[in-house]
Amino acid sequence: MDLKEKVDDLRKYLHGKKVVVAFSGGADSTLMASVAQEEAQDALAVTVDNGVMPAECVDNAEEIAQKIGVKHLVVHSNFLDDPAFKINPPNRCYVCKLKMYQELDKIARTKHYDCVVDGTNISDLLEDRPGIRVNLEKEVKMPLVKLGFTSQDVRNILKELNMDYNPSTTCLATRISTGEEITLHKINRIKYAENLIKDTTGMEVVRVRDQGGLARIEVEDVDKLIKKDLVHYLDLELRSAGFDRVTLDITGYNDSKEDIIIYKPCTHEKNRIMFETDLPYPLNLPATCQELESLGEVKCSREMGVAMLEVEGRNITLFAKGKIVARKVKDREDAQELLVKILPCIRR
Repeated sequence: MDLKEKVDDLRKYLHGKKVVVAFSGGADSTLMASVAQEEAQDALAVTVDNGVMPAECVDNAEEIAQKIGVKHLVVHSNFLDDPAFKINPPNRCYVCKLKMYQELDKIARTKHYDCVVDGTNISDLLEDRPGIRVNLEKEVKMPLVKLGFTSQDVRNILKELNMDYNPSTTCLATRISTGEEITLHKINRIKYAENLIKDTTGMEVVRVRDQGGLARIEVEDVDKLIKKDLVHYLDLELRSAGFDRVTLDITGYNDSKEDIIIYKPCTHEKNRIMFETDLPYPLNLPATCQELESLGEVKCSREMGVAMLEVEGRNITLFAKGKIVARKVKDREDAQELLVKILPCIRR
């Protein structure tokens, strides 16, 4: 399916509905809010300022909403007041998203909207995002997942429409290793470090990870930082802000997720094509099998930790540990289209 068809399907999905859009001003929610503004009977974009967002995040969201012309509401809260968030558990993103979407659900019910929608896309399902469980529990709709949009699809569409979006919308708590308490002091030194590097280099996307007092800098263009005087300056400034050591991740930061499936040639049968992908989280196999029944014939073995699905002569094997293997597919495109149908059925 080409991008125009996907956008047309998104328009049809939103047409005539009254929707609250979870809005960060990032690429996905910008596309969602833009189409909702044009097609929905009523659209309200809501941004939750959780107290640990980058300083420019809310301002950028307001500016983008204004350009789109969509109604916009900012809800202010301080998640650091919640011990369940502050202790920074492995499912921190679930705790955070649950708090956010409870606010959106309350607004939708109070103002009599049909539903809450967000910008979760197919590529997001390939990452370890515990927060996606909240969508299922709170019945928050994921149109981009339903219609097969990848992250690259969204960026290509916005580029074609010449539409601005905020390239950096992740909360600063994600910079702190899980298990280490989230404190205002840590948030402030991360905020200071990232703003300092942005102002000094002109780069828009900067991540400073706080790992037990060690600052790990991630940027898209590492070359801009590899200058003796600049490195010395940043080291002094970040250590003055409270970091014990400062390091640079020379791999750099890359948010692109273009390849969602990998080709694996069949060693013994060269005429057969096999593709696979590894999800970074285990599957709830019984629940996944139940969802997969809408696609074709499913055989599920909880004891062996394996599920097999037959769809139009193609064979898909899913393993409880997260691996998905597609066999008897025509080519990469066929395998990817199949995976796009399967991923929304996956349950953690």
